[in-house]
Amino acid sequence: MTEYSEAKTIGFTPCLYSADDPLFHVSAGVPISKALAQASDLLFLAKSFAEDAAYAKDTDRYAWAAHYLTAMGKAVVDDVVKVLTQPPQTATPQTVK
Repeated sequence: MTEYSEAKTIGFTPCLYSADDPLFHVSAGVPISKALAQASDLLFLAKSFAEDAAYAKDTDRYAWAAHYLTAMGKAVVDDVVKVLTQPPQTATPQTVK
């Protein structure tokens, strides 16, 4: 099983759809500690924008910003969860000559 400190994103998680086509996806190969730090930053900003949206009655720009940041943060977290919950890889038997 891969050590958590060595685990990296697998890039299977799409994000932000146009019709049925994903516009973005999580990139593969990012160390999960860095990916989770980025997700935390995205979700912190989304929380701030959501608070602003609650008070700004004249525009919905804060709500939409929060929506997009939340979707991106969720995609990163979902991709990390896929890495951490995947079944252990079994070694392929080698042919003895």
